[in-house]
Amino acid sequence: MNKTLLLLTGAVIALSQTACNAQAKNGGFKKLPSSLQYKIVKDVPGRTAQQGDYMEVNLVNSFKGSRKTDTVLFDTRKMNNNTPVPVMVQKPAFGGDISEAFTLLSEGDSIIIKAPLDSMLKVGFPMLPGAEKDKGQTVDYYIKVVKLRTAAEMQKETAEKSAKQNGIDDKLIQEYLTKNNIKAQKTASGIYYKIDKPGAGESLQPGQQITMNYTGKLLNGTPFDSNVDPQFGHVQPFVFGLGVGQVIRGWDEGIALFKKGGKGVLYIPSSLAYGERSPGPQIPANSVLIFDVEVVDAAAASAAPQMPQGHSEHDGHQH
Repeated sequence: MNKTLLLLTGAVIALSQTACNAQAKNGGFKKLPSSLQYKIVKDVPGRTAQQGDYMEVNLVNSFKGSRKTDTVLFDTRKMNNNTPVPVMVQKPAFGGDISEAFTLLSEGDSIIIKAPLDSMLKVGFPMLPGAEKDKGQTVDYYIKVVKLRTAAEMQKETAEKSAKQNGIDDKLIQEYLTKNNIKAQKTASGIYYKIDKPGAGESLQPGQQITMNYTGKLLNGTPFDSNVDPQFGHVQPFVFGLGVGQVIRGWDEGIALFKKGGKGVLYIPSSLAYGERSPGPQIPANSVLIFDVEVVDAAAASAAPQMPQGHSEHDGHQH
């Protein structure tokens, strides 16, 4: 071995030792270009995630700051009935975005990610107790990758699950209708509907602001939401834009079957409601939803939306 090679070898060894010493000093964490720190706790051989892939993860988010103990901000196991939550692997939206570390992971891996608090504050992260700017504090994420799929694999699996669940839902709705001696019609998408009063005037059109009264319940008869029942705390007209995605798909399609003044009942399969997602404990995953509905008014599509605060598909009220 010549002298030059000996020098190079010695330099490589020295650099490796320095890196190892720094990593050990930092608790075994490595650093990404954005200053995101990470430590892979469990490394399972397999294909690593790529942008566009879908993960199902268990995630715990915590923050300690200047205090002595960590505070858990959220825990997906507790929030999602011990079920992993879906995450799409995307390009990082900002420096310090934890999605930068997702492409290091394969199915079965576990990782701890330390995101710089200063970067998080710049994108709207709240100032929690113990939070101080420019102190090198981190927001910590503990993540386990339960499943990893490509977009094509996810689409195929979703379609297969949806087809299977549609068959289950259709049977449940038919049994309910038979048991209760209800005659209802069925749309091509699988919604059953009963029109007690069709209403009058022109058919409802996408974009119109529709004013509704409604009560929603499960197949077992348990009500989960209503704007006419005081127990739900929002006895006021519900207004939404028809056909623009402000409500579940079963509403966008089902309400269009009525005219102004129309009344009836919608029996919506879970695939056109919330599917596998549970918007709250009152609506379990894969629930068929029943809605007693009344179209109170239908304003022109050009009218300004009058949606009451707190009434959308994405909040505590289910439509």
